[in-house]
Amino acid sequence: MRFSVVIPAFNEERYLPALLDSLDIAIATYPGGREAIEVVVGDNASTDGTAELARRRGCVVAPVEKQCIAAARNGGARAASGEILCFVDADSRVHPGTFAAIDAAISEPGVVVGGTGLVPERSSFAIGLTVAIGTLLIHAMGIDGGVVFCRKPDFERVGGYDEAVLYAEDVRFLFALKRLGRFRRAEGVPTIMSVRKWDKYGDWHFFTTAPRLAWLYVTSRTRADEYAKSYWYDGRR
Repeated sequence: MRFSVVIPAFNEERYLPALLDSLDIAIATYPGGREAIEVVVGDNASTDGTAELARRRGCVVAPVEKQCIAAARNGGARAASGEILCFVDADSRVHPGTFAAIDAAISEPGVVVGGTGLVPERSSFAIGLTVAIGTLLIHAMGIDGGVVFCRKPDFERVGGYDEAVLYAEDVRFLFALKRLGRFRRAEGVPTIMSVRKWDKYGDWHFFTTAPRLAWLYVTSRTRADEYAKSYWYDGRR
């Protein structure tokens, strides 16, 4: 098994089919063949049909009781049998050439971790500005998002995602892996990012949400976590 695609999921019955459809195309396109790629869903105690849908579509389903996205990613990774782990959010869609591009990137000398980059599924001036600012920040840090990939032994070496935090666990994970070697972007295969948070809170919401979370983080970690639960977890975790 060359690749294991790990999808953290809590009640993603609505969004998961589009991701799995895009993965079917990407898997069919990969020169290494279908048998080289598995899809693992870290089912984070869903109460809808997420797990049943995933099984119907041929995914490995890893039940994860601890409700945080880091735990769902780690649970999926533990159930994975692939040499290379590829983490992607359940409301995303991948590019058809994703796996060939990841193969090329991670085969370069010294590369330990990488990402495909992101493009939003719809745009507006506010969303475009938000994405532009985010892109500048992550490039300044030498990281990227989308489908994040690494070798399974390196994932285990850094201890996976930090389950003690409710947010920014993905950034911490990338920084931990960067201490082992180079970050490399997989070129030309950006992942389509859901804008459901913008749909829910408004296209300009980032410009109030981010400063508020930063202030709470500095003044009260408890209040920051409560705010994070309301924003990322709908208050349920």
